[in-house]
Amino acid sequence: MFEKILIANRGEIALRVQRACRAMGIKTVAVYSEADAEAKYVMLADESVCIGPAASALSYLNIPAIISAAEVTDAQAIHPGYGFLSENADFAERVEESGFVFIGPRPDSIRMMGDKVSAKKAMKKAGVPCVPGSEGALPESIDEVREIVRDIGYPIIIKAAGGGGGRGMRVVHTEAALSNAVIMTRNEAQAAFGNPVVYAEKYLENPRHIEFQLLIDEHGNAVHLGERDCSLQRRHQKILEEAPAPGISPKLRNKIGSRCVDACRRIKYRGVGTFEFLFENNEFYFIEMNTRLQVEHPVTEAVTGIDLVQAQINVAAGNKLPFKQDDIVIKGHSIECRINAEDAYKLTPSAGRITQYHAPGGPGVRVDSHVYHNYMVPPYYDSMIGKIITYGDTRDQAMARMRIALSEMVISGIKTNIPLHLDLLSDLSFLNAGVSIHFLEQKLKLHNKAGD
Repeated sequence: MFEKILIANRGEIALRVQRACRAMGIKTVAVYSEADAEAKYVMLADESVCIGPAASALSYLNIPAIISAAEVTDAQAIHPGYGFLSENADFAERVEESGFVFIGPRPDSIRMMGDKVSAKKAMKKAGVPCVPGSEGALPESIDEVREIVRDIGYPIIIKAAGGGGGRGMRVVHTEAALSNAVIMTRNEAQAAFGNPVVYAEKYLENPRHIEFQLLIDEHGNAVHLGERDCSLQRRHQKILEEAPAPGISPKLRNKIGSRCVDACRRIKYRGVGTFEFLFENNEFYFIEMNTRLQVEHPVTEAVTGIDLVQAQINVAAGNKLPFKQDDIVIKGHSIECRINAEDAYKLTPSAGRITQYHAPGGPGVRVDSHVYHNYMVPPYYDSMIGKIITYGDTRDQAMARMRIALSEMVISGIKTNIPLHLDLLSDLSFLNAGVSIHFLEQKLKLHNKAGD
């Protein structure tokens, strides 16, 4: 087992990884920007190294600075968390070339899954159901593109092969709009990802977003840990997740989960990974694989009893999984609400000092957050400042505990999206389960229109 791990991230995930390391008796190194000098995880780390100014490009995305920090502190491994460099194959490669262990998949796996075209090809070969679409990248000729899209059928969505985070995608409803959409998406893809390659998929009208959690060691042992429903999204960003996904039978779960496991074995994947699907009319359609720990991993931990961060560390150290698929039991229900420093309905960021902070508690309540009373929320990074996770024997119990937790939480001095979460948890459509990925956007649109 490692003696010391450098955590190449910030915020709640840096604290989450740090806690897992401390529980395992592993020393931690925190890297931080000048804006995060007073962060809780920096104070609690065994060692800390400032890697640059506030701007991410000069600190948390600064590969040489992170590698240097690992060298001067004699760390043995680097955990990337999520976001920033967590799915950067070049970073993973540099980490390994520098003599450290990257706590994540191999660079070639990250590269393969990071390119949505190659990922889809790999999944099709493995028998994972995919959204109908172009066989690979769209050709340069718009006439050839039209022929391909006619076979798929409108509406379609044009996506960047190297895309992610909701960027580099455009829905097209008519042939008249196709040419302009392809050109604009290519330009956006080149600017955002340095890769102009785009592909086309059938646009599903009202799907849910359901993802499967996978865990694989380097000895070929692989398990799936069930699924999560992540349909409540705005601007393609999730804000509330739950496990298991309502309405998914154990038979269907095992069918799709087994195919994901087979796919991971085929591509010799290692570590944690998430298969993301659109789900409509009781059918799953693969859209992408995330080669990192997910923000919403706690809901899976709650219903399986497995610590995913400790599992990541064990796998990276070369250990075998201590359980098999038959040992995995999905029990109870869990919900996660992401607490963002932003206007609840207009979604505008709200940086500033937290003048009052009180975290909720009680049976089945977990709070993952790096903030505290008098903490200054910086304006430079993602708006998420924490997560509330509740667990119950049933979905209704988990919901009730979440409502109580949200009502108890106090964050003054900045705006948060707690009012939106409370609104969602009293919405009959959501309470009845099975809302689509468009539900929240439509709800926000109606609310803001009424406000005008």
